Amino acid sequence: MLKSSSLKPHSYEPTPANGLVAYFSMEIAIDPQMPTYSGGLGMLAGDTLRSAADLGTPMVAFTLVHRKGYFRQMLDAEGRQTEDAQPWNVEDFCVEQGPRVTVSLENRVVTLRAWSYDVVGRSGHLLPIFMLDTDLPENSDWDRSLTDHLYGGDSNYRLQQEILLGMGGVRMAHALGLPVNVYHMNEGHAALLTLALLEAQTGGGPLGQVTETDIEAVRRKCVFTTHTPVPAGHDRFSMEQSRRILGAERTARLEALGCCHEGLVNMTYVALRFSRYCNGVALKHGEVSQAMFPEYKVDAITNGVHGPTWVSAPFAELFDRHMASWRRDHLYLRNAIAVAHEELHEAHARAKESLLAEVASRTGLVLNPKVLTLGFARRAATYKRADLLFHDPERLMQIAQAAGGLQILYAGKAHPQDEPGKELIHSVIAKAKQYSGTDLRVVYLENYDWHLGAALTAGVDVWVNTPRRPYEASGTSGMKAALNGVPSLSILDGWWIEGCIEGVTGWAIEDGADDVAEAEALYAKLSTAVVPAYADPQHWARIMQTTIAFNGSFFNTNRMVKQYIRNAYYPVQLMELAAETAEVAHAG
Repeated sequence: MLKSSSLKPHSYEPTPANGLVAYFSMEIAIDPQMPTYSGGLGMLAGDTLRSAADLGTPMVAFTLVHRKGYFRQMLDAEGRQTEDAQPWNVEDFCVEQGPRVTVSLENRVVTLRAWSYDVVGRSGHLLPIFMLDTDLPENSDWDRSLTDHLYGGDSNYRLQQEILLGMGGVRMAHALGLPVNVYHMNEGHAALLTLALLEAQTGGGPLGQVTETDIEAVRRKCVFTTHTPVPAGHDRFSMEQSRRILGAERTARLEALGCCHEGLVNMTYVALRFSRYCNGVALKHGEVSQAMFPEYKVDAITNGVHGPTWVSAPFAELFDRHMASWRRDHLYLRNAIAVAHEELHEAHARAKESLLAEVASRTGLVLNPKVLTLGFARRAATYKRADLLFHDPERLMQIAQAAGGLQILYAGKAHPQDEPGKELIHSVIAKAKQYSGTDLRVVYLENYDWHLGAALTAGVDVWVNTPRRPYEASGTSGMKAALNGVPSLSILDGWWIEGCIEGVTGWAIEDGADDVAEAEALYAKLSTAVVPAYADPQHWARIMQTTIAFNGSFFNTNRMVKQYIRNAYYPVQLMELAAETAEVAHAG
């Protein structure tokens, strides 16, 4: 049983003059056995913290404990999704901390405690994650449940959770004696931490006492990462909800400070108003976000993934033999260009064998390891167009026959309240049944999670992504695939605009006027580029080499965290240091 490396509550040593970065995220993928994440946002948060620990970054993190997880997905024979809770024992993994803090919800006082889990970096650096928990006897039964379900309940439940995370997290950081200088909001769920900082800055005084100096003092401490170009992805709450749950005076303060939009309290606007730095998660997403919020400056830092977490065992062994320092510095993966073709094929064959064994274990289906296998796994949202591959069933069958067979592996959950997403899963599974007994095998794997995601991204031959532009903010699954030598076949959106070198790291699905045109472009690229390349082992091995060397070496959180340090966390200090270094050099 895994546990936090601490056996007792933390005692903290003095930190560098810059202090700590406090990273706030509603979900964090901490450990495969801890269901504290739902998908890409949580995976990104976990990978960020793992790389920060590897780099020795002075950082801590705050999230909610999510005692009953996100949900376990069950799919019946017709492809209908049902859900069940994922309870887990916090005590098996985490250490309870002593301090207690309170927040006000609907004029009730709710008490919070924190559990800590230490992320251990390569050199032993500890990065503590604090999970806030309301399951205490002094709270009502309802309040004890507020930190149970990730993205559970209705919008009232969501707002209460966001108050607990943002305002409760700031108060817990103070109670723990953490010298935080930078607060990083990973998405707008944590935006109300700015309100807690503002109240601390003004001593909790009335609205009229807030000055621009106070606001600037908060802004100097805050940075914000926005993750979605989809309007519905930005949390918004009615004024009635905000007055009732957050409080009338606080709501009036937010309204007066420009944090409301279209008559709603908008958490993205709260975060933007109080942040000195804001970024999107890919270069294109930065441009899209800038257009969405033209009154604010929006930068871009492209996402990455944590290499040691997502490189499969066969490829980790291969990298260890040929580039021993890759775990410390992912730029050494550029040397994949010199790895023998036979070794690459052998490593991938082992990863594919493990994946197909998992498929057989879950479904009873035995797939052919020699057949070209495509992977498509992500949240089942309609804009991701999981069914685009099936737009022309006859054309897809022709491609499968010409290729000597084709296998497509699907996975992905729909949010319990997302009926269109659930219907999309049902539609894909219904279409898959039409190909039973043919050269085309389509399998939808239930309960997409950390383990299945790792197996899929390492074991398929090609990673497919078909979002409707420009709604893919970044995407990280294709980055995981790239680390394992798996090229992408994708719409040019999100990270793939930066990562696609045609025929070298994968293939672009040409932009079209509508779904019909883009489906045709997908079929054309699959039949004229992907299938012929796969039929030539030497050609395919070169693609694997360049996919690792170009994309694996760059699209990782090792690089990404360094960019946050330079551009978001400590840009002034770094500029001052550069100036001092230049002065010394000139004087010498």
